[in-house]
Amino acid sequence: MEEEQLIAGLRVQDRKTIEYLYDKYSRALFAVISRIIIDKDIAEEVFHDAFVKITRKIEGYDESKGRLYTWMANICRNSAIDKTRSKEFSKSNKTNTIDDYVYGLESESGTSELVDGIGVKELLNNLKDDQKFVMDCIYFKGYTHTEVSEEFDIPLGTVKSRIRAAINILKKNLDKI
Repeated sequence: MEEEQLIAGLRVQDRKTIEYLYDKYSRALFAVISRIIIDKDIAEEVFHDAFVKITRKIEGYDESKGRLYTWMANICRNSAIDKTRSKEFSKSNKTNTIDDYVYGLESESGTSELVDGIGVKELLNNLKDDQKFVMDCIYFKGYTHTEVSEEFDIPLGTVKSRIRAAINILKKNLDKI
């Protein structure tokens, strides 16, 4: 099914389209959540809620801003981060830091080795230390731009500038992997 057909089917809440969406994307979307929430039961609960949100909020999707998968992955990622910040989650005995989730899951699943194997670590080594720090916080530890700014006392504009500069460097060096 083409992306345009998928979007049109979702907008009219076509059952077969929703089933197709689930069949084709559920594993990838669940993986986005599992990188942040290590507990499988909680991750499944968050995935269910995020999937429902995707199907109900499809009118909010704007094709001009990006691909459908990216929009869905952001909903899943944000739902997982929201769950880790919730009172319910923090009161349970199942809490860990974002570092524990991301790096613990990487070591258990071998994801870290896969990332090394495709050259991402080498690409990140091309960045200046301040850029590398901001990218690590935001993309690997789950911080928001504002959280990095407030927690590490870096002006928000500087955080955003470092991200933009780092992304430009990564784009230029992408052909090396």
